[in-house]
Parts: sequence; structure tokens; C-alpha cells
Amino acid sequence: MLLRVGSRGSRLALRQAELAVERLRQPGLEFALVPVTTAGDRDRSRPFGEIGARGVFVKELEEALLAGRIDVAVHSAKDMTSTDTEGLTVGAYLPREDPRDALCGAAKIEPGMRIGTASVRRKAQLLALEPDLRIEPLRGNIDTRLRKRAERGMDAIVLAACGLDRLGLHAEIGRRFDPDELLPEAGQGAVALQVRAGDEGRVAHADDAETRRRVEAERACVAAVGGGCLAPVAAHHDGATLTGLVAAEDGSWIERRSGSDPVELGHELLALVP
Repeated sequence: MLLRVGSRGSRLALRQAELAVERLRQPGLEFALVPVTTAGDRDRSRPFGEIGARGVFVKELEEALLAGRIDVAVHSAKDMTSTDTEGLTVGAYLPREDPRDALCGAAKIEPGMRIGTASVRRKAQLLALEPDLRIEPLRGNIDTRLRKRAERGMDAIVLAACGLDRLGLHAEIGRRFDPDELLPEAGQGAVALQVRAGDEGRVAHADDAETRRRVEAERACVAAVGGGCLAPVAAHHDGATLTGLVAAEDGSWIERRSGSDPVELGHELLALVP
């Protein structure tokens, strides 16, 4: 049986597709990689919020799935929207790797530093940690952002640790932030294998149950906060506790709460937004 695996064309996305194939491999199963270009790949200059926020690296892959051009879409789980698209579902999550954010270019945050990130979640939490930072927008794949940091003379940039690890770039990391400092994006560190509803059996053998438990709780919490909430939102399950966060983009206020029910936690966080 041939399984057509859809992936973005970046070096990291292709590495994640390789990891998916390694996990899926079993006798009688063959694979064909199908590169797909997404809106987030085509537009590398505007902020995510201007081109659709969550889902900008997902939509075209989902369309290819629904149209039957691919059988499995490989996503960074953090790029997915918090609710499943009609007709599609996550058939498997690969075992989660390091979910933390990483500081590249420095080992600690100091007042007055210029730090690059395109994430409003990271911006809010960085400014809450140290208000005297200059946060500068920075887009592009990992290699591009590492290069731009040097070209633009930034003191540091913040990236997902798992992406650097997967590409063998862990030496670029000066510090891995504890989730108590920077709460990760829902799903960060996990790779999701999305399929058409009813096709879960094609990839079920690759599913890691513990990763699914944690990531699905995080996604449910963010979904309960709601798409109409403009405040930066984060959710992270450490295996024992689910923690959610809402904040002002400028870091002037930030609220964290923990709970066992992701929907109740999401509603509690939404009620805290001014």
C-alpha cells in the first residue's frame, strides 16, 4: 500500500516528515513525499496575524487531504488550529520532544537587549520577564532567522527548542526557558499526523498515547478561550498539571491558571481578559 505523505518544504518540515515515515514504517507500506507550499511559506514578511494567525502553515495541507491528493499531512502540532477541521482528524501524534522555548545568541535576558520573534505569545512573556527589552519582528525558517539575527545585530532570538534539536542545531541554544518563565504554545514539541476522518487506522500504529493526552488537553484549553480572544494565549501540560495563560501583548499584565479540566480552565482564562 502506498501512503502519500504531505509536508511543507522547509528543512525542518522535511525532517519531521522523515520522522513520521520512520514511525509509520511497517511491512507492505510504501511512502511518497508530496511537498505542499502554504500561505505562511509564500508570505514571509507580514506578521502572522495579518495572514491568518494559527493555521497559516496548515490550510493548504488540509485542502490537499480533503481533495485526496495526499493521505497524511505532517504538521508541527503547535501550527494547527485548536479545533479539528471538518472531515479531518489527528490520527497520530509522534512522541513529544522538548516543548520549551530556546534563547539563541545569549545565555540570559538582560535589560535593553534586542530580541527577535514573530510570536505575540513569546513577546508578551519576554516583556513580562524584563520590560526593558526591544522585541523585533522576525519571520522565516530556522536557518533564515539564525542568519538574520547576525545580519541585523540582534542580541538574541527565541525559537522552539525541538526544531533546533531535530536539525542538530542544539549548539545554537544559550538557554532553554523553563515553562514557568515562558509557557509554551499548545502542542509545541509534538508532530501531528492528520488524516481524513475514517482513515485513522492508516496511522494509528504510530500514535503515542501520552503525547495525545497532553496535546489534546492543551488544544481543548485554547479552543475554550476562543478564537475571538485577541490576547496572546498559551497552554502546556507537563504530564501532571495543565497550565494556561493569557496576557497583554506588551507584557503589562499576564495571568496563569492551572486545572484538570481544559474547558473549564479555558473559560476561566477568558474571564480574566480585560
